[in-house]
Amino acid sequence: MSKLTKQQQAEAQWAECAEQPAGAICPVRTTLNVLGGKWKLLILSYLLDGPRRYGELRRLVPEVTEKMLIQELRELEADAIIQRLVYQQVPPKVEYQLTEHGRRVQPMFQELINWGTGYLGREGSGVAATATLAAGSLQA
Repeated sequence: MSKLTKQQQAEAQWAECAEQPAGAICPVRTTLNVLGGKWKLLILSYLLDGPRRYGELRRLVPEVTEKMLIQELRELEADAIIQRLVYQQVPPKVEYQLTEHGRRVQPMFQELINWGTGYLGREGSGVAATATLAAGSLQA
């Protein structure tokens, strides 16, 4: 991939600086550089269950355009969060799976699910019952 990801750009910039500006190397900024974006967390949530083929991911996230899904997968691969497995067969088979480093996001997802369920179930939201059902299906 010739285009650098946000995190790769930031790391290259840090390497060029003799003295780091205050707050330049920030864990929150790094997390957002690597995992930020509209679709990356959703893609990762599906890969937590195991390897997925491109077509499966496309069906699981129908709102994402093909171009954007490919771009997000390439960025996650470049940042070593996922790996692309190509099987030499006819027809060609490609799967995506989390790397060891990518699997370290799993505890965060349970917290995100808990927060989202609580937010949807807040007083006056009108979706409390739906949120409880959705959280139960994600945890199953």
